[in-house]
Amino acid sequence: MKNPYEVLGVPSTATAAEIQSAYRKLAKKLHPDLNPGDKAAEEKFKEVAGAYDLLGDADKRKRFDAGEIDASGAERPPRQNYYRDYAGAQAEHPYADASGYADFMDSDDIFADLLRRSQRGRANRRGEDMHYRLEIGFADSIAGATRRITLPDGGTLDVKIPPGLVSGQTIRLKGKGAPGFGTGGPGDALIEVEVLPDPRFARDGDDITIELPVSLSEAVLGGRVRVPTATGAVTMAVPKGSNTGTTLRLKGKGAPKRGGGFGDQFVKLKVVLPNKPDPELEAFVAGWEKGKSFNPREEG
Repeated sequence: MKNPYEVLGVPSTATAAEIQSAYRKLAKKLHPDLNPGDKAAEEKFKEVAGAYDLLGDADKRKRFDAGEIDASGAERPPRQNYYRDYAGAQAEHPYADASGYADFMDSDDIFADLLRRSQRGRANRRGEDMHYRLEIGFADSIAGATRRITLPDGGTLDVKIPPGLVSGQTIRLKGKGAPGFGTGGPGDALIEVEVLPDPRFARDGDDITIELPVSLSEAVLGGRVRVPTATGAVTMAVPKGSNTGTTLRLKGKGAPKRGGGFGDQFVKLKVVLPNKPDPELEAFVAGWEKGKSFNPREEG
């Protein structure tokens, strides 16, 4: 370890007051509460705190100067023994938490006020937020629902799914996270939602698209058919002369819009012939002269 005098930037002849002053100056600059997220400053602060723990204690300083303990505070082994016999002797320095700053916290400067507020914050810390993942069906993401999740400790949470949710969105349940400390309240439960795909539907923003098979008779003669939507089946009219690719619109049957109202559902028709050959249909087509003369590849 580094020489504690060098870490604090003072000579070995420094007085106790000079050592304390040097430490206070460095602590104000490097304290983690003043450098959130700065790992380098945090590590440097630990060095400075460890050095002051040694030199700020008159007895420890005397023993260090006499060579009885090293810079970590561990006993120096006699020459005939091995250092490993003393490994692990170093205890964590008292400045690892706020308790080691008691000698500074009675003053009125900004650093002392910071330490006091930091200590109060730790004593009344808010509970941590807990993160969960929830899979829901496509219909639930459009219409909304309430789903229950089981927690690792065996408890449960009822999660209300708002209409129109998409994959990756997070639902926050206030106060359903880990308990806090002192007067600090509990954290929140954050539930990331994954919408499972439905082979019938495709969503594009607020609109939904579905491909609907129709028979040849329905395509040629028209008719009324049942169409699935995310909120239940509805009846839709298929106009005469419809074709594969004909797209019809069901107004207001899409996803809820953020500003109010709903998107639409678009229904793409797909003309499907019977699986088994139909002799009557084959006979009709064979005798249908206009059908023989129609070439859809040229019409395109």
